[in-house]
Amino acid sequence: MNKILMRGILAGCCLCAVLIAGSCSGEREVDGDASGGIQLGLLMETYDVDRWARDQAFFEEKAESLGAQVLKAVADGDQDRQNKQAESLLTRGADALVVVPKNLATASRIIRVAHEKNVPVVAYDRLIRDCDLDIYVTFDNERVGYLQAKGILEIVPEGNYILLGGAASDNNAALFRSGQMRAITEHQAEKGNAVTILADPFLDNWDRDEARRRIAGLITKFKAEGTDVHAIVASNDSTAGGAIAALKATGLAGKVAVSGQDAELAACQRVVEGTQTLTVYKPVRELATVAAEVAVRLAEGEEPEEVIASLGLEVHKLDNGYKEVDSIFLEPVYVTRENMADTVIADGWHPLEKVYANIPEDEWPAGK
Repeated sequence: MNKILMRGILAGCCLCAVLIAGSCSGEREVDGDASGGIQLGLLMETYDVDRWARDQAFFEEKAESLGAQVLKAVADGDQDRQNKQAESLLTRGADALVVVPKNLATASRIIRVAHEKNVPVVAYDRLIRDCDLDIYVTFDNERVGYLQAKGILEIVPEGNYILLGGAASDNNAALFRSGQMRAITEHQAEKGNAVTILADPFLDNWDRDEARRRIAGLITKFKAEGTDVHAIVASNDSTAGGAIAALKATGLAGKVAVSGQDAELAACQRVVEGTQTLTVYKPVRELATVAAEVAVRLAEGEEPEEVIASLGLEVHKLDNGYKEVDSIFLEPVYVTRENMADTVIADGWHPLEKVYANIPEDEWPAGK
């Protein structure tokens, strides 16, 4: 065999080996175009909750409109993997990182490694703790919890409540609970109505099945004691779905008020069907758009407070255990059957025909 042919075969084999190794790396990274310009590293924790793929799409759309390229990776719920993915994106030249962390404590390694390369980091909708984080972009999560409870209190002004928290490891879950308690305390002071909190568990994860099991156990317990449950303030739509599954099994779905958040399609369907009382809608396009613009400006060398002020937003400070982090809090809104068409549907978050898929068409909102 001549030498030229042999070299061609060897080169082809090497190329195949590289491609195979890359496809088996397990990183689940999607390359951006590394040909100049600002590059933003987007580190997603998971796609398990419906909204996250939308966050990513809106973020990319805005970043690209600003002339930035997006390098992205998803960690599949593994914080160690995400930490390694961050190092990979930094090696590939990311000028700023935007992170949705799994573990709010051990994700601090990302900030330390990024700052060694003078790369700023934005925490996206989950605060990263105990580190020199540059900016936190989120919705006002205490306000989310406040609206969850306030909306339920308007329907069930007194009675026996279960507060169903999210992942105990997630700082947002604590903020939701703080807002829920503030709404209940204010309500009792203003109205004089008694709200009895029968149980207030947090979960290990934002997990529908875990929520179903927990609520099923509590319903059984309280039924044996002769105690009725009138409302469940669930901290997101996934846990609300689990709670409602438990209620259905005992014939109580639609009889017990249930909150949620994230305006997931299944939750919006439950709201118009009457088994879920409300969801809290957080306009994710706005969150992703703001985060992309913040990341680009940080990459260009602007200071966090300067960035926030230039966007016409208020600078908030949130203690992450290391410092008071410059933060942006966007405004959520709670959604019931009555305002579904004017919020979730009007914004194009979900189409009317999907939200009302299980409702007779003659009961759909007029003119929508």
